[in-house]
Amino acid sequence: MKKVIVTGDDFGLALPVNEAIVEAHRSGVLTTASLMVGEKFAQDAIEKARQHPSLKVGLHLVVVEGRPVSEPSRIADIVDGNGVFTSNLTRAGFKYFFYPGIRKQLEAEIRAQFESFRRTGLVLDHVNAHNHIHFHPTVLRLILKVGREYGLKAMRLPNEPPIRSWKAARKAPASRLCSWIFLYPWMSIMKRLLRKAGIRHNDYLFGMADSGSMTLDLALGFIRNLPAGVTELCFHPATRRSAEIDSTMPHYRHQEEFRALTSEALIKSLQESDVQRIAFSDLG
Repeated sequence: MKKVIVTGDDFGLALPVNEAIVEAHRSGVLTTASLMVGEKFAQDAIEKARQHPSLKVGLHLVVVEGRPVSEPSRIADIVDGNGVFTSNLTRAGFKYFFYPGIRKQLEAEIRAQFESFRRTGLVLDHVNAHNHIHFHPTVLRLILKVGREYGLKAMRLPNEPPIRSWKAARKAPASRLCSWIFLYPWMSIMKRLLRKAGIRHNDYLFGMADSGSMTLDLALGFIRNLPAGVTELCFHPATRRSAEIDSTMPHYRHQEEFRALTSEALIKSLQESDVQRIAFSDLG
């Protein structure tokens, strides 16, 4: 049987995101959520998760494009003058890889976010990172090192099969293939490190190339093109716009993604396709 993990990212970013994730779990197909522990509405997300224990929650680690949990003065080399992480992923990636002196600060922030999650009392379903920067070997090694102390058992593998992805979306075949080829060496390193650490993971992921545009038609296309094994479908839903959403993801189609997750058509498609919905904690 094919299995899917249906994830809502950015839990805690904004009230409309929190509302959408909970409702998409209650009356839709969403099975897991990834919590940003340092964001303004994280406590609201935590309270909602406690009220809905069947919603599995993981840690959405933020070390780019977001706010840290630590005091900025303690991690001054990895945040800017405003005390936030850079939104330039390339710059952050080079810095984390080529400047060993800042790794202690990076490790301290990763530990602070794990500790913040532990204090919620929620069971850690999985870990991934904002903008998929857990692909980065330095960041990944630190996550595995720290996560061992906090019960880390599963992580997201950002492996989007380009041909199936194109068959579902029917657009941008070249960019999907080039992206997969570029990321393949990092994917191989990540698989090896996860296997060595005994960390479970999904086999495939849909929603990377189409991040912010996981509409109903696209989601239905992905269900029709599911490969064998465990596939994660990654969404960014919200019930409405908000200042927090507009400042970080102005072009994302959050409300359409929410409607897709709660659509009877998607629910029916999963049922008719004999696809089992699971969370990361269900991985054997």
